[in-house]
Amino acid sequence: MPEPAPSPKAASPPKPPSPKTARGEATRRAILDAAQRVIGAVGFNDASITAITREARVASGTFYIYFRSKEEVFEALVLDMGRSLRRALTAATEGAPDRLAAEKAGLRAFLAFVIAHPSLYRIIREALFVAPAVYRAYFQSFADGYREGLAAAAARGEIRPGDDETRAWMLIGISVTLGERYVVFGETRPVEELVEGAHAMILHGLTPGERP
Repeated sequence: MPEPAPSPKAASPPKPPSPKTARGEATRRAILDAAQRVIGAVGFNDASITAITREARVASGTFYIYFRSKEEVFEALVLDMGRSLRRALTAATEGAPDRLAAEKAGLRAFLAFVIAHPSLYRIIREALFVAPAVYRAYFQSFADGYREGLAAAAARGEIRPGDDETRAWMLIGISVTLGERYVVFGETRPVEELVEGAHAMILHGLTPGERP
């Protein structure tokens, strides 16, 4: 049986322009921050534009100056949270003397960030279903930067050469999973204790005895 012809789709409204003034950017920032709090508290499906604008203390019509829909503000929120996290990690690692020290400082900073922003996990997890392309872009941006950093560190002799793509995703996995222990599972041990244990794993792996 032939497939039915797809019904025509209405054209999407044009994307709102980026704010051109400091006041406009502050308003957009307030909406994003409100979206983080509302969606982080009740989830994407139960969040409403009315709740977001009420939390942001702006008129409902103001929302549509900056975003076309709840889906669009959610996508912008995911990418914005990724940028905020990368800035925090860059600030924490820029003074590290070598890559291994940077790994330890970065893990510590990541855990501090997710503890301070517990909604990150709920929002990113929902992005897998609400906005899968944005979910992929969120993690891919971290993996790309990680891979380049590992390759540069290997070229400087700070770490041994290896499969930088695989190592990047493995290191991301360590951070994400340890962060879940605090945000999702209620870990109570001091952050530094987990950082030391994870860093020992990064330095020495599972091989017994001294490394060759």
